[in-house]
Amino acid sequence: MEILMSILIGFLFMAAVYLILSRSLLRIIIGTGLLSHGTHLLLLTMGGLNGKAAPVLTDGVTNYVDPIPQALILTAIVISFGVTAFSLVLAYRTYKEVGTDNMELMKGTEDND
Repeated sequence: MEILMSILIGFLFMAAVYLILSRSLLRIIIGTGLLSHGTHLLLLTMGGLNGKAAPVLTDGVTNYVDPIPQALILTAIVISFGVTAFSLVLAYRTYKEVGTDNMELMKGTEDND
């Protein structure tokens, strides 16, 4: 199971880097979303996928899953959603003002420094 997750994480990181290095602003935003999803899966995989019991405080329970990675992932999901929403609004306003989402065409000229 961990090997399949590792392959999926690697694929998500590869696709994210490819999209982030493109010229389109929308592709960059999608790439950062994929990068955050890959990071979430990486944290989940490092936290353990061995199907142990839930962390319940009772006597005699010694074999349980660490809840810290799950809490970190939930926090990271909320943060990445907020950043993605802000980036999409910013990209929309940029497209309305400039008329393009190509990063090369958004560069200033020597007159606009």
